[in-house]
Amino acid sequence: MNRKSKRYFIRAAAVCLTCTTVFASAACGNKENSRNLLTEKEDAKRVVNMFSSMEKTEANTVNTARSATDKTVIMAEKELGIKVSYVTYTAEDYQDKTYDDVTLDRARNNMDDIYLLNPDTIQVLGEEGKLMDLSGLSCADNLRDVVKAANVVNGKLVAIPQEVVAYGLFINKDMFDRYGLELPETPEEFLECCRVFKENGIETPVGANRWWLETFVLAQAYADLYNGGNTEAEIEALNSGESKYSDYMRPGFEFLQEMIDKGYIDAGKAYVSEAIEGEGPDFLAQKTPIVMAYWGAANTDTAYGNPDFEMLVIGFPSNRGRMPVMPMTGFGVGAEAEHAEDALAALDIMLSDEALQVYAETNKVISPSKNVEVECIPALKPLNDRIQSNVYVLGANANMKLEQWGNTCLIVRELLNGATVDECMAEFDRLQEETLAQ
Repeated sequence: MNRKSKRYFIRAAAVCLTCTTVFASAACGNKENSRNLLTEKEDAKRVVNMFSSMEKTEANTVNTARSATDKTVIMAEKELGIKVSYVTYTAEDYQDKTYDDVTLDRARNNMDDIYLLNPDTIQVLGEEGKLMDLSGLSCADNLRDVVKAANVVNGKLVAIPQEVVAYGLFINKDMFDRYGLELPETPEEFLECCRVFKENGIETPVGANRWWLETFVLAQAYADLYNGGNTEAEIEALNSGESKYSDYMRPGFEFLQEMIDKGYIDAGKAYVSEAIEGEGPDFLAQKTPIVMAYWGAANTDTAYGNPDFEMLVIGFPSNRGRMPVMPMTGFGVGAEAEHAEDALAALDIMLSDEALQVYAETNKVISPSKNVEVECIPALKPLNDRIQSNVYVLGANANMKLEQWGNTCLIVRELLNGATVDECMAEFDRLQEETLAQ
C-alpha cells in the first residue's frame, strides 16, 4: 500500500474534530472491519449522507463534540427540509483499518455526500479531484486566513472545519508544584522536568499514544518557519527541493529518541495505544503528569474535562517557547456526490456564523469564523493566549507538497518501533524526492 493511502485517526472534535476537538492528527491496520460501521437509517425522500467518526468507542458514551455537530445538522435539516443520515466508523484497535483508510475508500467510490476529513485525507482527496470547491459558499467569506491557507488544494477550498483544532500538552499542575517545577518552555527545560519526575518515582512522565507524538516534532521543526516572518519563502524552498524536510525534522526526532532512551516515554505501549484510551487513565489517576491532546479534550468529561487536580494546557516545547500545533480537519463534499446541491446547502448552514456560534458555545472551542469568539475555560488559557497572539505551528498545510501530519505520524511510529533517527530522516528524503518527481 502506498504510504499516502495509509492514514491515521485523530480523535478530535469534528475532531480535531482535534482533535477538540481536540486538538488530533494515523496508522495502518490491514483487516476489514465492517463491524465498526454504523448507519442511521432514514426514510426521508431528501437525504444527505454524511460520513464521520463516531468520536466514541462505546455507543452509550456521551459525546459532546458529536452533540455540538448534531445541533448544527438540525438547523440545516429544519431550514432545508432534508434529513442528514450519518454513517460512522471508529477503529477499535491498532489492527483495524483506520478512520482515514475507510474515508479514502468511501470518498473514492462516491459512497457518501459529506465527509468529515482529517488533514492528510483533505490533501490526498483534494489532489485527486475527489472534493468540490467550497469557496462559493457564503460561509467561506467569514473564514480565518489560517483556515483557508490550510485547506486550499490546487486553488480550491476543499474543506471547512467547525472548529480550529489546537493540540497542546495537558499538564498536572499539582504534580509540577509538588516537585517545584516551572512549566517548560524549551526542549531542554522539558527534558529536565522529565528527569526530576523520573528520579522521584514517576515511572513514565509522558503518557503517549500511537497518533500524537508528531506534535512534539512539528512544534520544533516549524517554530521558526511559521513565526520567523519568512513562511512563504521557506515553504517554496521545501517544495522546490532546495531545502530538505529532514533538516527541519531531525531535532524533533532526536528529542523523541532521547525521551525513549531515558524512559520518559514507553515506546512499546505508545505504539499500540489508542488516543486517550492508552494514556488517559494514568493521567487522571495522577500516575503520569503529562499527556498530549487536542483542545476539546479539556472540555469533555469522557476525556480530561473533569480531573481531580489543577490541569493546564500549554504549547509544546520549542526554541520559541511553548508552541500550539494546529492541524485542520474539515467537512468536504464529494466531487460526484449524489445529493450535491442539498449537501452544499446543508454545509452552508452548518458552517454559518449562526451555527458556528452554537457549536463553539457548546464545545468551548476556537471557531474557524473570524466573527465568532467564545471564552475558553481557565485550563486552556495558556494555550489560547499563544494562539490569540498568532503564535502557533500548522500541523497541516496544503501549500506544502509533502503532506505533513500523516507522514510525520507514520515515521514517528517507525521510531517507536525501533528505527533510528537517521533511518527516519532517510524516509523523509525519500518521500520528498517521490513528491517532487510527481
